[in-house]
Amino acid sequence: MSESNANRVDDPVNQAGSFTPTDRTRLRRRPKRGSYDRAVIHAILDEAVLAHVAFTVAGVPYTLPMAYARHGDALYLHGARANRMLGALQTGAPACVTATLLDGLVLARSAFHQSVSYRCVVAIGRASEVTDPGEHLRALHAIVEHVIPGRWRDVRPPNEHELAQTLVLRFEIEEASAKLRDGAPVDDPEDYALDVWAGTIPLRLVPSAPIADARLTSDAKPPAYALEYRRPGAREGKRSAQ
Repeated sequence: MSESNANRVDDPVNQAGSFTPTDRTRLRRRPKRGSYDRAVIHAILDEAVLAHVAFTVAGVPYTLPMAYARHGDALYLHGARANRMLGALQTGAPACVTATLLDGLVLARSAFHQSVSYRCVVAIGRASEVTDPGEHLRALHAIVEHVIPGRWRDVRPPNEHELAQTLVLRFEIEEASAKLRDGAPVDDPEDYALDVWAGTIPLRLVPSAPIADARLTSDAKPPAYALEYRRPGAREGKRSAQ
């Protein structure tokens, strides 16, 4: 288990079982690519860095990216107390959170069948404010560790003023599904004879060398987690989901 997962919160997390498909999460097109398994959904959420949160304010739809951390079937979201999105979610209005991992480009022999390899999660639920001071701090710790495991122990923790300015929400996942696509392009039978290169271009998140802040006050070296950064749970191989 990665440090970000191990230190997310104190209580144990049940990874077993599956979400029940609903009218809002059941995959109707290419259902074989879908999964409702908690382990699959949790793994995608743990590997992704950002999620996109869809919500409405006064009948107007918005979608915004946000850092987060998962705990069981819940996601911690945070931001300034004046944040419009968090204010809307704080009312308990239903919202949708999606996370996507882009694994490759799929070049088919026809434009119609060009595609991408990906893993994504769609989660529907409601959020509430985290008011317990201990959970509030643990949630912020979890969000920092989700982005880069090991960082929390090196940085100054938030002070009382910063904690008071920061709103933390716990988004309870009520319904969720994952969709995965991988493997070779799927062309029409007659197109396999075309003299056109077809195949896949694998993609993965690869960090560059750390760049030191010009205002460093010492000759401190980058920590190992910066030099060797890698997303927790990132896969070397891929499943086939034609």
